[in-house]
Order: sequence, then structure tokens, then C-alpha cells
Amino acid sequence: MNGVHDLGGMDGLGKVLPEPETEPPFHEPWEGRVLAIMRSLLGARAWNIDQFRFGFERLPPHVYLSATYYQKWFLGNEKLAIEYGLVT
Repeated sequence: MNGVHDLGGMDGLGKVLPEPETEPPFHEPWEGRVLAIMRSLLGARAWNIDQFRFGFERLPPHVYLSATYYQKWFLGNEKLAIEYGLVT
């Protein structure tokens, strides 16, 4: 792989600072809804986990690098829902 999502071994991106394990598990309520959407779409077999991952791996580099974890999930699901004709 050679894409913006494949950051292993790259220099200059700074330290990864783990968050303390605290409740609630989401920063904002919408993040939990994105998780529910993703799990619902996978459960309904709208696409599989590999297609889901490929959805957000194709985001433009500037979007991928500036988006939060759940923003990437949302944008990937949005991209796939459009491509698969679930929404217009």
C-alpha cells in the first residue's frame, strides 16, 4: 500500500498521544450515531468490512489527514451509500 492512510514508518507526523480511558466513550453524541450507522449497514450487508475501510481510504489526502476517527467513518459510509445507490 502506498496511500495517505498507510502512515506506518513515516516521519514528521508527531507523537501519538493516547487518550485516557474514561467515560463516555465518545467525544460527541454524533460519534455514537456514526458507530450505530456503520454497524447497521454492515449488519444489513450493504457492504462488508473491507469495502467499508476502502470507502474512507479513498478520501482526499487533505480530508483524511484532517478528519477525526468518526468523521472518516461517516465520510466513508456517505461515499459508499452514494456509490451503492442507497442515497442520492
